[in-house]
Amino acid sequence: MFRVILQSQWKWSRLFIVVATVAAFAVPILSVQSTGGADPALPGELLSTMQSWSVIYPTLAGALGLLTAMRAWASDHSGRHVYALVLPLPRWRYVLLRFGAGLALLAGPVIAVTLGALFATKTATLPHGLHGYPLGLALRFALALLVAYAVFFAVSSGTARTAGMFIAAIGIVAAVQVLASAASIDLPIAQTALRGIVDWPGPLAIFAGRWMLIDV
Repeated sequence: MFRVILQSQWKWSRLFIVVATVAAFAVPILSVQSTGGADPALPGELLSTMQSWSVIYPTLAGALGLLTAMRAWASDHSGRHVYALVLPLPRWRYVLLRFGAGLALLAGPVIAVTLGALFATKTATLPHGLHGYPLGLALRFALALLVAYAVFFAVSSGTARTAGMFIAAIGIVAAVQVLASAASIDLPIAQTALRGIVDWPGPLAIFAGRWMLIDV
């Protein structure tokens, strides 16, 4: 059963998973291109370059987790969950199989970013005082990918009405914030909500902070 679900989810998700895997391998290597040659980058320039490239890792993890989770439930929603209901296994087990199949597919980008980061730090010429953290970056990418996939998997597993209410709630907060700003009212709802989610111990704290392949 797991192999059938895995094959079906791979068929639905293979395009963006392959693209994300290639990107996950290439981004660390491309980010250190300025460190090679006879005249390597200065420490400040290199850190600035790493900071510029660092936004790609959490963005890639979040987008990949979202797309994989949505595709995992797309066929069930279109078929009104008839397939799941006729299977001779409990609903909780079917959900775990769906979730596990998605995790298996996401292993590819995690391995790719690990290999890319290791290769990048091995071939880069680092100034004195700077060090490469390929495994730390890969672990953080894996955790962010897991969090994004788990959150959006839970949201996508519900009905379209549930997803609509979730999106509507975000839209209402954003609308209130915009109206308050237009009226010159100090009402930092969005900022407070964002800090509560992104700052530690918020559920998305893994996405914040420094995603640096090379750092002090």
